Amino acid sequence: MSDKLRIGVFGGYRGQTMIDVLLDHPDAELVAVCDKYTPLLSQVREKAEAHGLRVALYESFDEFIKHDMDAVVLANYATEHAIYAVKCLYAGKHVLSEVLPCETVAQAVALIEAVEKTGLVYSYAENYCYMLHTFEMWQRYKKGDIGSATYGEGEYIHDCAGIWPQITYGERDHWRNNLYCTYYCTHSVGPLIAMTGLRPVSVVGFECPPPEEMKRLGAYFGAGIEMVTLENGAIMKSIHGHLKREPGSVNYELYGSKGMMETGRQSANQPFYIYRESEQICRGDWEAYSPELRIAADMAKGFAGHGGSDFYPTHFFIQKILGRPEGMEWSIDVYTAVSMGLCGIFAYRSVLDGNTPQKIPDLRDPAVREAYRYDNKCTNKKIAHGDDLLPRSSYGEVDIPDEVYEHVRRLWIEGKPGE
Repeated sequence: MSDKLRIGVFGGYRGQTMIDVLLDHPDAELVAVCDKYTPLLSQVREKAEAHGLRVALYESFDEFIKHDMDAVVLANYATEHAIYAVKCLYAGKHVLSEVLPCETVAQAVALIEAVEKTGLVYSYAENYCYMLHTFEMWQRYKKGDIGSATYGEGEYIHDCAGIWPQITYGERDHWRNNLYCTYYCTHSVGPLIAMTGLRPVSVVGFECPPPEEMKRLGAYFGAGIEMVTLENGAIMKSIHGHLKREPGSVNYELYGSKGMMETGRQSANQPFYIYRESEQICRGDWEAYSPELRIAADMAKGFAGHGGSDFYPTHFFIQKILGRPEGMEWSIDVYTAVSMGLCGIFAYRSVLDGNTPQKIPDLRDPAVREAYRYDNKCTNKKIAHGDDLLPRSSYGEVDIPDEVYEHVRRLWIEGKPGE
């Protein structure tokens, strides 16, 4: 019998990256995969057999969770991660959660308490924290190379209109069609929070005008902006969503008391820049270089997806379960994950309240949680009711006819892009 960690994956589409890591990881093995779309399960079977493995395949989560395994990777719908994370934790499984950590504040409370009560490992797979340049920034900030954080910017611009049929299938109730502007925030603000290790304490949110082509594809929300204040007073600007540029933009800047760092805007092929002030004020030196993989480099170099970052969330999760130093240091815990997600949740409340500042609660404190235990304000009709149900956009709700979703579904079936 293998002494490797036995890990299952819930969600075969986004979970493909984690599956690939687990097929060849020296400390873990893939034992089960669950997805409602059977063609994906067939692909998993073929890939596993090519690696000499037999993997149990499930269409039902209730059957999947009964499988004999140590941990579960959650790569299901982005609005359902907390719900299933709680189920997995109480079933005795460690959890690696894809983005986002929670859809509501009540779910954040339930998730934190499940981690605390079970004592199991929860890790957050915010892979943009581990891109070659952002991970370099994280490591150099921890070394003290630019002093303490004062200001930062995180940018994740991705116009998904062209791929909307392929990622929503023409389903009216698909989670992406019910998003609001600031929800999907952790690709932009998450790396800044991870780098600094500082908790966000307040946020002001803004929404750009919703693009007309997205309404024609069944969604109605604009790009989101969060102005986040961290516990030391530093300000972080986060922007993400459907804005017009190709290719999209992933970019980060971080200013400190003794210098600054910034990433290459469009790809890991661009140089990484760092400025460090000398002992003389306003005098310093610039470095520009291409960062190299330093941690588990031989394994990590085989994974190029999302700027080379797709390997590390799974690897550090495994190492944390095993109690190894690199997992303890670099895996993102539940408190940090929830803080990242709350930036978007409270930013939207700010948007709807005329861009007023909103305090972000410290859910590490059990006393603070009580005020939010039943707070399910969101845009999801399955979760929120009455006054808790929020509009998809601050520009007002729009009536999107069934014909729109039927058209998008035809585009998906025919393999055509959005139009």
